[in-house]
Amino acid sequence: MVLVYKWLPVPFTPLMFIRALDPETPQMKHHWVSIDKISHAMPLAVVASEDNRFMTHHGFDHEQIRQAMEEAKRGGRKRGASTISQQTAKNVFLWPGRSWIRKGLEAYFTVLIEFVWGKERIMEVYLNSIEMGRGIFGVEAASRTYFSKSAASLTRSEAALIAAALPNPRKRNPGAPSAYMRKRQGAILSLMNKVGAVPIGSGSPAAVDAAPAEKPQPAAPSSRPKPAPQTVEPSPKDELPENVTVDDEEEDDDEE
Repeated sequence: MVLVYKWLPVPFTPLMFIRALDPETPQMKHHWVSIDKISHAMPLAVVASEDNRFMTHHGFDHEQIRQAMEEAKRGGRKRGASTISQQTAKNVFLWPGRSWIRKGLEAYFTVLIEFVWGKERIMEVYLNSIEMGRGIFGVEAASRTYFSKSAASLTRSEAALIAAALPNPRKRNPGAPSAYMRKRQGAILSLMNKVGAVPIGSGSPAAVDAAPAEKPQPAAPSSRPKPAPQTVEPSPKDELPENVTVDDEEEDDDEE
């Protein structure tokens, strides 16, 4: 199947099948689109929020794994260290749950898709297959549901909101974001600025979030004398810390 999915769209995943059998799941929505028909903002948003070393690692982020282990030893909050490649492998090929057998298979499929598919195909499958809401799978279905537009037209702010929901998509709604989601969206947007760009696909540039402000017209010359200039002390600017992470403060779903 790894070779087949290198070229053909993934029609369904084990999680889609499970959700379809759940009577509480609304009508399933899943629309596969090419990576070239997804706004550049969406890959950038998920790289910034989920896996900022996606383009350079070979499936596993050893630094994130080390940090997660150190935090666990200190008795801190449990944090995930799965890369986008790992999430894609387990979403497409494996059943939900936690076991050592599943972890071993996840590692196997992660290495395989990194070698066979490459980064662009992994991102394409990821953005088309992951759960983004109740009965909603893939960014095209999410974009139509939450913003009434195609994935090609997503703005940076909208892409960041979708990414903000990913750790717990069944409890978070990008169409009606909570205060926590807005805070997380802001952190993701800051990280997107730091990452800069993700050289994947040739899709649409991110749409502009708002119309530019009108250029102010110069005031008419006045005959009144100008007041003497005053010296104003500059106020400190908020800067993004050197090591910013978008840690999840809410409880995530147990299924991965």
